[in-house]
Amino acid sequence: MNRIGKALLNYLIKGLLIVMPIALSIFIVVWAVSTVDSWLNINNILGVDPNTGESRNIPGLGLVLVLAIILAAGIFVTYFVTEPMYSWFRRWLNKLPLFNFIYTSIKDLTEAFVGDEKKFNHPVIVETEGEMKRIGFLTQNDLSKLGMMDEAIVYFPFSYSFAGQIYIVKKDKIKPLNMSAADAMKLVVSGGVTHI
Repeated sequence: MNRIGKALLNYLIKGLLIVMPIALSIFIVVWAVSTVDSWLNINNILGVDPNTGESRNIPGLGLVLVLAIILAAGIFVTYFVTEPMYSWFRRWLNKLPLFNFIYTSIKDLTEAFVGDEKKFNHPVIVETEGEMKRIGFLTQNDLSKLGMMDEAIVYFPFSYSFAGQIYIVKKDKIKPLNMSAADAMKLVVSGGVTHI
């Protein structure tokens, strides 16, 4: 009986390792779609179903609308926004310091991951105190304006989080990491459990 119990427990754990990531992924996708739909409440525009008396509901309509707006904005910016228009927008932003701070912070963070000039594309390993080393991303290699010729800025993301910290590190302690930026980020964010 003890052997059967151990075998059942082993099967349960293996099943959990398969089912949990799939279930959580589906839950997160469904939650995101439902949340966007509830924010937009676009289904009320479709009117009321005469048979049931409830508002017509098309799951995912809000998410499709958000994606369509983002796509239209990308096409508009690519083909219709000129340099003078962009300069006017920057001048307008400078008159609103709080909004400008929030906008530029979010824009810089977004561009760091998906922009034309991705910032987190130089994974490095940095020697820290003792025998320890940390994986990070080289974000600024030239600190001459700060009077720090032989130092650079390295961003160290936290495990299981999208937060992180930056450190100013001596260049001789920074070594390029022989892996892609995406793999390095997965390795750090997963707490080191992702296979290399």
